[in-house]
Amino acid sequence: MKKPLIRPIVKHKGITREGKGFSLKELKEAGLTIDLAKKLNIAIDKRRSSLRKENVETLKELIKNLKQ
Repeated sequence: MKKPLIRPIVKHKGITREGKGFSLKELKEAGLTIDLAKKLNIAIDKRRSSLRKENVETLKELIKNLKQ
C-alpha cells in the first residue's frame, strides 16, 4: 500500500500536527470526490466532520499543481 501523498494539518489545544486524513467536507469544498482523492493517493478520514480553510487551500493547490 502506498503512503498517502498529502495529509492535512490539525490544530488542537495549541498544538499543530499532521492529521490522519482530509474530511469529506474539505474534499467537497475543494471540488474532489472520494474516488478521485483515492486515485490521487490523498488520505481521507471519514470520521472527521470539521472544515478547515487551510486544508481546503492545500487541496486546491495540489489540484492546481497536478493540472500543470
